[in-house]
Amino acid sequence: MRSNPFLFFFPQASRGLSLALPLALAMAATGCSSVPLKEAGTLSSYGNLGAPKGKLSKSRVYVDGTRLAPAKTVSIVPTTFAFSAATRVKSDADRTMVANALDRALCISLSDKYQLVSAGQPADLTVRSVVTDIVPTNKAMAGVSTVVTVGTGFVLPVGVPRLPAGLGGLAVEAEAVDSGGVQRAAIVWSRGANSLQNNPRVSEVGDAYSLASKFSGEFSRMLIKGKEPKGLDISLPSGQRMKSWLGGKPKYAACDAFGRPPGLMGAVAAKYGAPPQWTEKKPKPAATY
Repeated sequence: MRSNPFLFFFPQASRGLSLALPLALAMAATGCSSVPLKEAGTLSSYGNLGAPKGKLSKSRVYVDGTRLAPAKTVSIVPTTFAFSAATRVKSDADRTMVANALDRALCISLSDKYQLVSAGQPADLTVRSVVTDIVPTNKAMAGVSTVVTVGTGFVLPVGVPRLPAGLGGLAVEAEAVDSGGVQRAAIVWSRGANSLQNNPRVSEVGDAYSLASKFSGEFSRMLIKGKEPKGLDISLPSGQRMKSWLGGKPKYAACDAFGRPPGLMGAVAAKYGAPPQWTEKKPKPAATY
């Protein structure tokens, strides 16, 4: 029988495997955390937002496709945290990491259509995001879930899904304003981690970190298309996006302010439940939060 490398790094979690496995098999694999939509009062207007929609991701959106169409340049203001969200995460470094992940994903995705310029530089559109809520990940449950999932994957054809307990979540509001400060797109968004799509990671912000890119993908897709996206995005990622996600040089230097993705090392670390802090690359000193 093959050995499980995760048990070497987290031996304390392996002791719960014999007890957790029957529980994992008995519980619904589609379990997920629920994160309500939350306003923090940071958008220039909420009056244009539509009714709440969505199942996995919940959102209220507004987009003025006609006025977005001429835009060619975009500046991203570093993401901040509403006070109520900031108090739910103990470490300032963890908050910065989640903010960087969100902004980096936005910068890389928006590079498919727009020229990205540094924060504070003149741009046709300025994007600003605020984390309005975080549901912390239960680190102990994430460790046990990883042992169950990875451990059963070594002895069964398919690993047992993540335990639907201790799941984290994220809520964000964001807008894009034109050079005159007029809101051209806005979103209030929330999503909880679920047992099938989110790897457990032994970090208080493990789920928020991965969900940050989910938010960025949905918001950037809306800005690029100039309309509310319908259904899943099944299009293949662009060459520049693939290169950036693998840790390569981004299309625009402005994106380096948010660090580079951990690439394949990050994917391997996520599979074995390692905290994102282990592989996350720090941004250049020009980025301040």
